[in-house]
Amino acid sequence: MYFLTGWPRRLLCPLKSEEEPFHVQPSSQRFYFAVLSETQLSVWFSRPSVLIVSYIESAKASSQFGFYQQAEWKQDDSMIAVAIHEPYVPSLPLPHTRPHCVCVYRGRRGVKVTPGYKEEQCAPALSLEMKRPIDLEAPITSMQSLQEDLLVSTADGYLHILHWDGVSNGRKAISLCSVPFSLDLQSARGGLCLDLKGVYIRDMTYCVTLDGFAVVLDDGRLGFITPLANRITADQLQGVWAADVTDGTCVAVNNKYRLVTFGCASGSVLVYSIDTTTGSMQLSHKLELTPKHYPDVCNKTGAVKLIRWSPDYSVAMVTWECGGLSLWSVFGAHLICTLGEDFAYRSDGTKKDPINISSMCWGAEGYHLWVITSREEAELVENMEEAPPQTQQAGILQFNFIKSALTVNPCTSNQEQVLLHGEDRLYLTCGDPTQLSSGSSESPHPHNLPHGGEGSPTHHPSPNSTLLGYKHWHVVQIHSTYLESNWPIRFAAIDTAGQCIAVAGRRGFAHYCMSTRKWKLFGNITQEQNMTVTGGLVWWNGFVVVACYNFIDRQEELRLYLRSSNLDNTFSSVTKLHSDTLLLNVFRDMIILFRADCTICLYSMERRHDGPNPSASVELLQEVSMSRYIPHPALVVSVTLTSVRTETGITLKAPQQACMADSIILNLAGQLIMLQRDRSGPQLQEKVPLPFCPPVVLAQYVENVWTTCRSNRKKRHLLEALWLSCGEAGMKVWLPLFPRDHRKPHSFLSRRIMLPFHINIYPLAVLFEDALVLGASNETVVYDSLQVEREGRESLEGLFPYCTVERTSQIYLHHILRQLLVRNLGEQALLLAQSCAALPYFPHVMELMVHVVLEEEATSREPIPDPLLPTVAKFITEFPLFLQTIVHCARKTEFALWNYLFAAVGNPKDLFEECLMAQDLDTAASYLIILQNMEVPAVSRQHATLLFNTALEQGKWDLCRHMIRFLKAIGSGEMETPPPTPTTQEPSSTGGFEFFRNRSISLSPSADSIAAGKFNLQKTFSMPSGPSAKGWSKDSDCAENMYIDMMLRRHARHLLEHVRLKELGCFSAQLDFELIGWLCHERTRVARVDDFVMALKCLHKDFLWPFPVTPAGSISSPFKNGHRRTVLSQHLLKSQSADSLLNSDMDTAPPQAVARNSNHTWLDGLGALGPTEPTEMDTALSHGGPQTQEAFLSPLTNKTEECSIGSATDLTETSSMVDGDWTMVDENFSALSLTHSELEHISMELANKGPHKSQVQLRYLLHVFMEAGCLEWCVVIGLILREATVIKQVVNFLDSPEVPHETVQSVRSGLLGVDAWASTDCLGYKPFLNMIRPQLQKLIETSVEQIQPEAFLPGSSNSKLAEPQPGGPSAEDSRGPALLGLALPLEPPGGLGTEDGGVPEEQEEQAVDEGVYDCTLS
Repeated sequence: MYFLTGWPRRLLCPLKSEEEPFHVQPSSQRFYFAVLSETQLSVWFSRPSVLIVSYIESAKASSQFGFYQQAEWKQDDSMIAVAIHEPYVPSLPLPHTRPHCVCVYRGRRGVKVTPGYKEEQCAPALSLEMKRPIDLEAPITSMQSLQEDLLVSTADGYLHILHWDGVSNGRKAISLCSVPFSLDLQSARGGLCLDLKGVYIRDMTYCVTLDGFAVVLDDGRLGFITPLANRITADQLQGVWAADVTDGTCVAVNNKYRLVTFGCASGSVLVYSIDTTTGSMQLSHKLELTPKHYPDVCNKTGAVKLIRWSPDYSVAMVTWECGGLSLWSVFGAHLICTLGEDFAYRSDGTKKDPINISSMCWGAEGYHLWVITSREEAELVENMEEAPPQTQQAGILQFNFIKSALTVNPCTSNQEQVLLHGEDRLYLTCGDPTQLSSGSSESPHPHNLPHGGEGSPTHHPSPNSTLLGYKHWHVVQIHSTYLESNWPIRFAAIDTAGQCIAVAGRRGFAHYCMSTRKWKLFGNITQEQNMTVTGGLVWWNGFVVVACYNFIDRQEELRLYLRSSNLDNTFSSVTKLHSDTLLLNVFRDMIILFRADCTICLYSMERRHDGPNPSASVELLQEVSMSRYIPHPALVVSVTLTSVRTETGITLKAPQQACMADSIILNLAGQLIMLQRDRSGPQLQEKVPLPFCPPVVLAQYVENVWTTCRSNRKKRHLLEALWLSCGEAGMKVWLPLFPRDHRKPHSFLSRRIMLPFHINIYPLAVLFEDALVLGASNETVVYDSLQVEREGRESLEGLFPYCTVERTSQIYLHHILRQLLVRNLGEQALLLAQSCAALPYFPHVMELMVHVVLEEEATSREPIPDPLLPTVAKFITEFPLFLQTIVHCARKTEFALWNYLFAAVGNPKDLFEECLMAQDLDTAASYLIILQNMEVPAVSRQHATLLFNTALEQGKWDLCRHMIRFLKAIGSGEMETPPPTPTTQEPSSTGGFEFFRNRSISLSPSADSIAAGKFNLQKTFSMPSGPSAKGWSKDSDCAENMYIDMMLRRHARHLLEHVRLKELGCFSAQLDFELIGWLCHERTRVARVDDFVMALKCLHKDFLWPFPVTPAGSISSPFKNGHRRTVLSQHLLKSQSADSLLNSDMDTAPPQAVARNSNHTWLDGLGALGPTEPTEMDTALSHGGPQTQEAFLSPLTNKTEECSIGSATDLTETSSMVDGDWTMVDENFSALSLTHSELEHISMELANKGPHKSQVQLRYLLHVFMEAGCLEWCVVIGLILREATVIKQVVNFLDSPEVPHETVQSVRSGLLGVDAWASTDCLGYKPFLNMIRPQLQKLIETSVEQIQPEAFLPGSSNSKLAEPQPGGPSAEDSRGPALLGLALPLEPPGGLGTEDGGVPEEQEEQAVDEGVYDCTLS
């Protein structure tokens, strides 16, 4: 409501004096402030805050009369009465004089200044003169100004009534003993009920709306004195007193809410209301610091010293004898306190002394709080100037505030935006400016909307999407030209879209557009100064609607100004009104006015386009007199027209009722009353509005009301509800109850229900569809570095923190759902929750509801007869996020509460199994942690094994790694020792390349792969050292590790049986599985290939590899010459290494999964071969000798350095695109002068290749199977890659006696089966099969010999390189050391670059749900 901002200012008096000021009193309009010291009366102006005049009593007069004590202004600001310690009251008139003016703000250029215009911009010149003293013969204790009289209480128990003009016979005295006091007015007829002998009034205040005086007697008792007639006379006064209170210290009244507040010696503030029937004082609520928020100071504040209500009566400021300030809303919501946090402690933790205040008052419109500190504080905050402190008057502290626009202008169009205004600027929650600009381009101006767009659903498909999660304020500086002559700003309003703002000061108004960032002011200054806004202003359909007073015609008017036109009366629509307008509001195309004669007027508005500019016509529809129900017009806080009603017509079939203005809702001094349309009588004439029924009371202690005119069939509960802010009691919602499934509603059920709930912020706006409350809160920043200590005194920066205002928001949906469940309205709760299930924070709502109920019930000291947690648990099972909600809530709750939670929601083992059945593995993993703490280790191991197997099957590699650690930890001491897995580096952080550590990969080409020369190229990959997972064989002594190893081997066998080689590669890379060693063991078992054709088809599908197609002329290909092929290979090698291999993010997913898998790679590391790689390879080609190069893997951190070349998008079985732009070869390649047929052959060869990443993956798997001796798989991969050198190597090796006869027979039959299949179903393979025909013929003709099995060397965990056997293949076929003597060809015959097969290395491809790991070779 009110929020501190910045640092307080210090106002210094230019007149040096040894006296300290101790009292400040504002005038009725708060433009002038009387400041008293012992012998000096000073009058200050509000803006600018300067001293106007000072009256210093002479030494002789002060010795004769005494020292000043307190002051009181006359209602018209023309006179001041000052009380003196001695029994005299001097009266000082203040005639306005107009000598020279000091202009503070510059006037508008080019505008003729009207008489009196400049006077408004500067401080007026005043003079003070003593009129005459009045002797009251007793010390004065309190003074109160009335319209024509001055009421003075004295210590002898008398009330003196003085006329301000001071004429003779204008003085009356009433003894307090003659006033009858009782507990209520009814019992007062029985005689005196209170003995007041020797008692006098310590403090008193007059309440206009209650027409009486609130008094504090010197014995601490509280009372309220009411005059029974218009004049105050001794026999016409009646008093009531509050029972059981004897420690009253001070009093203040709230005229708008008819509340009387008394400060007590205990530090509490008691707020009383006066019962309208009996006249008794009833305690409404208390304002006091709670031990929960202020445990150190709540009982140490001392007595309440002062209470000051803001000018709009929405907040009260309290200070105590021990110091400090505290701010409360009307009904007890605590806003600010300077006794805690940064106000009370320095940044180093030392405690500050609270500021001790002797007097304070609010400035104009509540923008400032004028504070005079006590003598000790004054010395502390004294100005740090060179002048001696004893002759420098200490300044007045001025605290700056900004306040919500709802305090004075509670209109509907404000209610989904938070709008705060200070004295010269506005704060808006209009969302992200980038989103605003995009939104404004579609609908830049509200007046361009169709008729009725202010409330139509099409206008706001998602009205507040920009308000969520955006923490910054949009600050708009009010135009200085308007402020100069019209300060202070009294009203502010913002339109529904949050794009246009209007403000109104003393005269006229101005408006601002967010999209153009420009203000519009009246072009004619006379028109601006001839009107003043009285009842507020509101936006409607591109018009500013204002209720104003016309000074020229002396007439109250309703005006509509078009926003897009110039601000001039020419473009306005004017409607004459009969009485002063106090409040204004809009509902769709209707205006509702509340007038000073307690009448409500309804007008219809229509936007017309009958001229060059749109215009509006206003027509009176209905007048409703409320004088019977409203005792004083100033008591009406807000008036709202709404579609909310209570009659039985609420059904799910009637959403059109939201378009009808069915009810009037009034906030009458905190009491919410509603007037509904009377539909009981005959409704013959439809055009005549229906009358209204007598009012009914909906709620008490209401500060603000929110409702909307929009309708949304999916969220009717939220949009057709009434939202109330009730101060300390939190919020209330008047929720409609709808029958489910169009059933007839029960006659015994209410149609609406009032649900209270507490929130942690002060609500300023309600987002209806988003189920959010928006607010603001004060935050502080300590700037001790700016503290200046001089002569032992601190500066203001050291005494006070810097105050800022932060936007806040809070979810309220879980409160409403809980309240409905408590009242056995689960069906309504389900309807409401289902309508909000699409909100992004709906899972958080469910968690909050479970958590709050669990904390309350599980920590209760007494048994709960009807616990709510089982009901909440059953309610949440209606939603698919039930399992996640329970486990997230459990993990955020103490372990001691778990038994209570799972006793209500179910056994965690059953919930775990439900997660597995629902394939929600991440949630199941969370339940494992619950089981580990609640069950024995055997149960945890059993469930972890189930989850591990499921995660393996689904390829959740991150989860698999966590499960391995979990299982190992269970087996090695139940989490007592850290698991034997990497602690400083996750396996995934290196992309799964740990497999290559401690191993070398030897690659050698065959002799026939290059016709122009023979050479050897060997690459040794040396991996960076670092922590790695221990090999399975090293932990074989541990039963748990053997069990894990068994599960991994079983899964690998499953993958290989189903020909899922791609998943097998990912599995090996991600989980550090020793694939080669395992394949060596399974060489004669599961690693056999039974059906070559089926395996070939599976690989084509798994790796997105197209089936080859062959043009008609392919048999006589020009590339059968080996030399030409070699030259092409070398040039393509240069192009590929420079372009294609730089791309480490090639696509291998099918078209529908490309978008999801574009960031998940398996073999990304090969792509970063530098531009120097071809040169080194060319050197190896030319020298023909073996070359060894060290390559180190490092994570690729900068993705912007990648070179994106292309992607395989439309991949089918017959067509494909390779991932590189293979036409971009260098100039030397073009010098070959290829013919058309040669180019066609090149393009066909490239079209028959699959994605680059798949090619690298296949070559890596080929290398793995080669090292493991799985010759059948080598043949299958050689076939899909169409590399004759692989087939030749395998056939040559089959001649070795080490190869079993079954393997030779399998390869022979498999190749024959592929040849038969290719002849009938895939002719694209025929050219390649014809190329390897000699090897196939040799294989058929070869006589098979028995081979010794001892010749096979199984791969160990270190994968040591075996020496070539003497009886193995010839030296030509076994260059370079390789396991089992097998070598992988470097140069494929299809014209591909060397890197495609020459540098196979392990890479990984993550699943869709896994993280992204990019690696590169450097």
